[in-house]
Amino acid sequence: MAGDILQALDEEIPPAAGLAVAIVAISTAAILVRLTTAPSSVAAFYRVLFTTLALLPVAGWKYRTEFARIDRRDLAFATLSGVALAVHFAAWFESLAWTSVAASVTLVQAQPLFVAVGAWLLLSERLSARIVAGIVVAIAGMVTMSVGDLLGGVLVGPDPMLGNALALLGAVMAAGYVLAGRSLRQRVSLVPYVVVVYSVCSVVLLGIVLAQGAPLTGYAPREWLLFAGLALGPGLFGHTVINWVLAHVESSIVSVSLLAEPVGSTILALVLLGESPTLFTMIGGAVVLVGIGLTASDR
Repeated sequence: MAGDILQALDEEIPPAAGLAVAIVAISTAAILVRLTTAPSSVAAFYRVLFTTLALLPVAGWKYRTEFARIDRRDLAFATLSGVALAVHFAAWFESLAWTSVAASVTLVQAQPLFVAVGAWLLLSERLSARIVAGIVVAIAGMVTMSVGDLLGGVLVGPDPMLGNALALLGAVMAAGYVLAGRSLRQRVSLVPYVVVVYSVCSVVLLGIVLAQGAPLTGYAPREWLLFAGLALGPGLFGHTVINWVLAHVESSIVSVSLLAEPVGSTILALVLLGESPTLFTMIGGAVVLVGIGLTASDR
């Protein structure tokens, strides 16, 4: 399956078509996480593990010489990227147990804001007036989403403040994943890059599962199908395809296009889970997306 997907990408599939497929695929992630009854860390672990296992055959067959050419410095950055990705998944999956799909997906998609701040702090990249404006607008939207519902007394989820905080932590870690892998992706081709990063991510998530004492087995067939769905949809058709698209399309275009994910996830949550976002979530979410769009379009 993974080989067929990658072969199709290599056969000059239009990047726009690949991006559209990826956005639809990642929009299903929050719904699949909500449907599983397994601990969030277990769902995150199996999502990444199954994605990695699906890629290993084509990696060993076609790219084995490239793995040998990855030097220690690149391997270190790939490890950092994998650790950040693991914390991203662990925090975001858990956030969905506490807050609404709309709030969680919108806030976790705020990673371009943190990429901009991180690049400014760590890489001495400038913050333009447009980026600063986008960050300010997005923060205003986040405050509206989190505080507005509390003041209005209408909540979706057992602890929206905790869920929103976890989603923001997921966004920060996603930014770390992007920053750590930014230069690496220019030197290492797609499959070796994601296999190394996903392998590190799987090990870290396994450590989180074991530390929590969560069971790794004993789940019903339905749960295993949901784990596999997370790997196939958001994993292979989603983030792996996005990594391929980034080699053909400007990152700013991809970042702005990904703002469709919260919209898609919110619609799916309404249709499949009967979850209606509150008024403050919709207003604040729209403001956040405007801020993210301003920031992402400047990069």
